[in-house]
Amino acid sequence: MASPEKPSANYGLLGRLLKEASPYRGLLIISALLAIISAPLAALRPRLVQAMVDDYIVKFDLQGLQKMTLIIAGVLILEALVRYGFTYITNWLGQSVVRDLRDKVFSHITSLRLTYFDRTPIGTSTTRTINDIQTLNTVFTDGGIAIIADILVVIVVLGIMFSISWRLTLVCLTTIPLLIIASYIFKEKVKAAFQVVRTQISKMNAFLQERISGMAIVQVFNAEEQEAARFRTINRAYTQANLNSIFYYAVFFPVVEILSAASLGLMVWWGARGVIGGEVSLGVLVAFPLYLNMLFRPIRTLADKFNTLQMGLVAAERVFKVLDREDTIPDEGQLSPKHLEGNIEFDKVSFAYIEAEWVLQEVTFALQAKQTLAIVGSTGSGKSTIINLLSRFYEIQRGEIRIDGEPIQDYKLDSLRSRIAIVLQDVFLFGGTVAENITLADPSISREQVIEAAKMIGAHKFIMRLPQGYDHIVHERGATLSMGQRQLISFVRALVFNPDVLILDEATSSIDPESEAVIQYAIEKLIERRTSIVIAHRLATIRHADKILVLDKGRVVEFGTREELLAIEEGHFRELWEMQYVEA
Repeated sequence: MASPEKPSANYGLLGRLLKEASPYRGLLIISALLAIISAPLAALRPRLVQAMVDDYIVKFDLQGLQKMTLIIAGVLILEALVRYGFTYITNWLGQSVVRDLRDKVFSHITSLRLTYFDRTPIGTSTTRTINDIQTLNTVFTDGGIAIIADILVVIVVLGIMFSISWRLTLVCLTTIPLLIIASYIFKEKVKAAFQVVRTQISKMNAFLQERISGMAIVQVFNAEEQEAARFRTINRAYTQANLNSIFYYAVFFPVVEILSAASLGLMVWWGARGVIGGEVSLGVLVAFPLYLNMLFRPIRTLADKFNTLQMGLVAAERVFKVLDREDTIPDEGQLSPKHLEGNIEFDKVSFAYIEAEWVLQEVTFALQAKQTLAIVGSTGSGKSTIINLLSRFYEIQRGEIRIDGEPIQDYKLDSLRSRIAIVLQDVFLFGGTVAENITLADPSISREQVIEAAKMIGAHKFIMRLPQGYDHIVHERGATLSMGQRQLISFVRALVFNPDVLILDEATSSIDPESEAVIQYAIEKLIERRTSIVIAHRLATIRHADKILVLDKGRVVEFGTREELLAIEEGHFRELWEMQYVEA
């Protein structure tokens, strides 16, 4: 993919971006027509002023002057309406494309494998979805169509000026080469400055997202000053990038004004001589300053608009780079059962997040329907990886995973995941009500189902003690709730979707002893009559497990019932059991 430093390659993105506007082809055509109409309308005003001076003012024709004044007023009103329509429609078109693209990018991001989120800062994805896509709006409002409109104005104005007095026009254009050189230098300098601005704002978004999300860690370790110093560095770099771009504007626009004034001076000098010599009419001398203003204004803004277009294309490149990512989970399965029996088999499964760095190696085990499997092992042994693979958050490199005898790749992805519920150790709650966090805004789940599920696992009383009960507003990530309360809400969330396979990933490791009894009761209710996989450091939470899988460095070292594993002399599970119970 071409880098932002190669604008010629970026312009190839314009066609793709215009394809995104194809549902709004009508708006695109109307805006183009308005751009074509506005050019002769704008150039008509000076021509009418010239006629007013030469045909009426000089001849003292008051009646004709009044008529011409009304015509000019009518042209002004029509031009204002055309300009309004052009501005409104191009903005409407831009915002419509931005809205659709933002939906498309968000939907695509949600379909990506978790490896994308493992390696991409959240702030970067946020920048792509918000800032970069919003920048694309300028391609339609201040970019392509606006550039065409300005070029048409320049062509029409030059044509009229040459038709009136080619000598006077050439005199006025003597400063144009200097203006073109200044515009090119400005365009290149601002382009480079804007690229730095986009890079810096992406860095700032990523930094803020991480620090604000991890503010508890920052404060716990008294790192406020260090993080503030790092933010000041990033902030100053971002400010300096903006100041650099402003500097070029501050130099360019005065240069344009000087060149415009010089052109006007030459026009007055030559035009006055022409009027005296009878070569140029007084009306032409009055109209030409208006033509010059109409000529210099588009040329002055064209450089800026080309930069705007280019920055929009740079943003488009970044957005399309996300859309072009193919690291999604293939969804080519055809099986879509309403229910799963819950028979799970891992057959020589090997997996690596990074190539050749195996996290799981030749993992083999089988779990019968309605049974509970406990997975134990040291940190980094691959426990959580197993459940991630079962839900197809990642794709295995070797082996096969089967549910009810069918490879999981043969199931439709949404059907597979809808029958599996996961309760994580770190419960994530969204801003919204308790009920919305339980149902995840699924309209098919009624309030009665939510209450029934909450009562079943013993969470109803705690929820009703909240100020607004099920309508209590949960702050971001559930900050105002205790860990136990958040965990109970996640249990209700899992139960209300009535999964066939339930996974508990160290769901009690952060629970205080007072809440553990409530949570343990909830777990027992959750795993009733469904296939369950429980990952836990506390062996008390897996006392009802039918099978226990012991992992060590990604390999299965023991598998069987609790009694079978305890009978193994110097076994891994027996060692863990004795550390937690015998020594206690």
